[in-house]
Amino acid sequence: MRIIHDTTEFQIERAAAVAIGKFDGLHRGHQKLLSHILGKKEKGLLAVVFTFHPSAAVFFGQSAGEELTTRQEKRKFFEKMGVDVLIEFPLNKETAATGPQEFVGRYLAGQMRTAYLAAGEDITFGYRGQGNRALLEKLSGVFGYEVKVIEKMREGSREISSTYVREEVEKGHMDMVKRLLGRYYSFEGTVEEGRKLGRRLGMPTINLYPPKEKLLPPKGVYFSRVYVQEAEYPGITNIGRKPTVNDTDAVSVETYLYDFQGDMYGKEIVTELLQFKRPEQKFPDVEALKAQMEADIRQGQAFHRENICSGE
Repeated sequence: MRIIHDTTEFQIERAAAVAIGKFDGLHRGHQKLLSHILGKKEKGLLAVVFTFHPSAAVFFGQSAGEELTTRQEKRKFFEKMGVDVLIEFPLNKETAATGPQEFVGRYLAGQMRTAYLAAGEDITFGYRGQGNRALLEKLSGVFGYEVKVIEKMREGSREISSTYVREEVEKGHMDMVKRLLGRYYSFEGTVEEGRKLGRRLGMPTINLYPPKEKLLPPKGVYFSRVYVQEAEYPGITNIGRKPTVNDTDAVSVETYLYDFQGDMYGKEIVTELLQFKRPEQKFPDVEALKAQMEADIRQGQAFHRENICSGE
């Protein structure tokens, strides 16, 4: 996958099927939209994703910048799906002032050679978000591209959106998050060394330190699953600051893998959160912490046995 970033000077080499959006979370609605441009590859079109970096919400101060999917996670997801070109268009004072008609003519029709355009019903673009689906449809006859407006998907009575996913992540409702995303909420990264307290307690753990822009669910203990290359390991994960033994603000994603023997330092892993078990708490001493960890592990092993048997 070709990645174009930090520049407005680019040129797509042949006719393209383009999807425009923020794509935070890459939920089921996003996947539906992307399926339309990926289907056009059979017609000889390049599958191109156009998104802004930073997002409009961050640039205009409407968001602190916490995201369901980090920039790196999005890149991996797009590549895995089969996207040919990812454009991370720089949003700054100059580009934010681009008029919507100029945006369509210069970037969509000119530099991106758009032949097919897929976008959500609520798309906005250009200066002060003045561009919308109506303008895209109006200009399609001028510039010769086809517009496909994708209707929102629903979960129950509510539309699936990044806002909806965010709300459920912040509540720790991992089952609902999975239904909205089509996959479990996860953290990616390189295993780093911790304080090795778990090892001293006979329960060695692997540690990830999520980037500050990654949206965290409630601090606490989760039943989880870890992927290392093609291998899959069930486990139990603590997200938080470990207040019994730490006096820092650093948040870690720390996972104990049942019966795992080996060294994962420096390895790239993905940790999926399957179900919230309990909130993080401070114990009176390390022995009390160890007893609770042992109880958590027993319940986690039972959870994984039950879900393996039920086909999870």
